[in-house]
Amino acid sequence: MADAKVIPFDDDRARGNVQRPAGQRSGRRRTTAGAGGGRRGRAEPAAVRAAGEADGREAVVPGQASGVEPPAGAAPAPRPAQRPDAGGGWEQRLASGLAFLRRRVTGEYEVDEFGYDEELTDQVLMTLLRPMYEKYFRVEVKGVENIPADGGALVVANHSGTLPLDGLMMQVAVHDNHPAQRHLRLLAADLVFVLPVVNELARKAGHTLACAEDAERLLRRGEVVGVMPEGFKGIGKPFGDRYKLQRFGRGGFVSTALRAGAPIVPCSIVGAEEIYPMIGNAKTLARVLGLPYFPMTPTFPWLGPLGAVPLPTKWTIQFGEPIPTDGYPAEAAEDPMLMFNLTDQVREQIQHTLYKLLVQRRSVFF
Repeated sequence: MADAKVIPFDDDRARGNVQRPAGQRSGRRRTTAGAGGGRRGRAEPAAVRAAGEADGREAVVPGQASGVEPPAGAAPAPRPAQRPDAGGGWEQRLASGLAFLRRRVTGEYEVDEFGYDEELTDQVLMTLLRPMYEKYFRVEVKGVENIPADGGALVVANHSGTLPLDGLMMQVAVHDNHPAQRHLRLLAADLVFVLPVVNELARKAGHTLACAEDAERLLRRGEVVGVMPEGFKGIGKPFGDRYKLQRFGRGGFVSTALRAGAPIVPCSIVGAEEIYPMIGNAKTLARVLGLPYFPMTPTFPWLGPLGAVPLPTKWTIQFGEPIPTDGYPAEAAEDPMLMFNLTDQVREQIQHTLYKLLVQRRSVFF
C-alpha cells in the first residue's frame, strides 16, 4: 500500500485524488429503477397489513365503520387479537426485510452524490453498530438537543482510540438520541477511501473526504457534519497523552462553518482513549505498510486477532452549547485572527468538558 497521506481539512487542492463511484459525481440524488419499473408502492398483502399496524392505525372490524359507536344493548364487536410485540412483531420485521431485499435486488433504492445510502445505513449498518453502542460500550449521551432540529450544523469532536470507533459511536448517538433522528455525515481522511471494502462501506454510511469543499456543500444542504480536527495526531497518540487535545490544524473547519453560516457544536467523548491503550508505535512497520502508525498495546500484536478486541470501557458523549457563526460578515472566513480565536474557543470548550467528565467518572469500565 502506498504511504498514507493526510489531507488538511482546509486544503481543497488535494480533493481530486479520490474518485467518487461511477454515476455519483453529480446530482442531488440518484434512483435506479428495477424490473418493477420504479414503482416502490407495490407490496405484498402481508407487508401492507404489517405496515398499517406499525403506523398505529386502528383496525376496522368488518361490518362496523371506524369511530362509530355500536347501538345500545348490542354486543360489542370483536376486536383483532393484539400481537405480543405491539411495537413491531415478527410479521412486520419479516415483511420489512423482504421488501428491503426486493429493493436491493431490483435497484429501487437511492444514493446521493457522495454515495450515501440512507436506507442501508438505517436498516443494516446502524443495526450492526447498535449492540456495540448499547451493550459493549454502554454509551451515555448528554446535550444532544444542542444539535439543531433542522438546517446545517458542524459537530467538532476530540479523536482517540487507535481505531476510529469514536466517530461511529458518535454517529449512532446522534441518530438514536436526537428528537429528529438526524444523520451525522462524518468527514474522514483519505486513507479510509483507499482501503478495500472500508471505502465502499464508508461512503454508504455517509462519510466523505475531509476537505472544505465537500463539508461546505453538505452544510449548505442542511446536513449535520462531523469533523475531528486532531486527525491521526489524536487517534494515534500514546496512552500517556490520553485526553490531552492535540493541535486543531489551521482552523479550516471554522472557515467552512463561517462560509455556510452553520453553528459549531463542540463534542467531548470520554471512554474511547482506553479501548486500545497504545504503549508503543512500530514506525518502521508502519512505513512499510503505508500506515500513519502501527500501534502496540498490552494485547496487540502479542495475542494475534484476539488482541484486536477493544476493551469494554464505559463511554460518555456530551454535545456542548452551539457557537453561532451566522452573525459574521461574509469576509470573516478570510480573517486569520477570527479563525484562530474561534478555533481556540472550540478546543478549550472540548478540553474543559473532557476534564469535567473525567472528574465525574467513577471508573473506566463502570
